[in-house]
Amino acid sequence: MDEQTLQILQQNTWFFIILMLWVLPWKAVALWKSARSNQKIWFVILLLINTLGILEILYIFIFSRINKKLVQEKLAINN
Repeated sequence: MDEQTLQILQQNTWFFIILMLWVLPWKAVALWKSARSNQKIWFVILLLINTLGILEILYIFIFSRINKKLVQEKLAINN
């Protein structure tokens, strides 16, 4: 790393620690839900893209519920 990057990291250590403490739980829950729902594409997207928790929160509260409803409707039609 160059000197400027190291200086930024040293000056903002607490900010980065707080940011990691915010992002990691959201990412863990979103990855867990996508894996349990067998949504491989969502799992890879959530794993690779870092949006500071925004995409993870949207997945947990919106996208995973939409998919759950679609699966339930599909099962109801097949029965």
